[in-house]
Amino acid sequence: MTMGSSRRVVILVSGRGSNMEALLAARLPIEVVAVISNRAAAAALPLAAAQGIVTRVVPSADFTDRIDYDEALRQVIDEYAPDLVVLAGFMRLLTPGFVNHYRQRLLNIRPSLLPAFTGLHTHRRALEEGVCVHGCTVHFVTDELDGGPIVAQGVVPVSSADDEESLGQRVLAVEHQLYPKVLQAWAEDRLHWVSPERVILRAEQENFPRVLWGK
Repeated sequence: MTMGSSRRVVILVSGRGSNMEALLAARLPIEVVAVISNRAAAAALPLAAAQGIVTRVVPSADFTDRIDYDEALRQVIDEYAPDLVVLAGFMRLLTPGFVNHYRQRLLNIRPSLLPAFTGLHTHRRALEEGVCVHGCTVHFVTDELDGGPIVAQGVVPVSSADDEESLGQRVLAVEHQLYPKVLQAWAEDRLHWVSPERVILRAEQENFPRVLWGK
């Protein structure tokens, strides 16, 4: 899927692919050269195929060793020579060798305001902790769990009426706004590494800040 640019992107998915859909709907100046899943039943795959995008499956169920799986996945990804690998609901813990192979080229969106609430059940834990705000984070991936340089965050106020589902849905809506904006900035060379641990997003016409406030 080409959108007027040679910036090549591979998207990794495991499930329904709502963040993938948001990226594709944004008509970004990138070329999505493949969508790859660890699950053949991932709903994202037919959605991508319907837009003429190559889809591949590297079944994680066929592997008992994480290192072996990540090596098989890396080989498939590298067939497409991507400039960036985008995690869009890819539900795997990645090994250090895989992460380091794509160092500064592996982007993720996380449903929490990092460094808060790493791991699972972020919305439930945010409510249990009684926080006033919750949200999502776009970051480059390192071998630290949910670590790596933060690019931008989306913030959602927490209401006393919220439950895990309602809060999760509002955070997801902000994810669908934030992720395309960050990919747009990347495609326009507005992400600048000032050190191996820090990346700066430079705003231009739309004056997009590092923090996006949602409802």
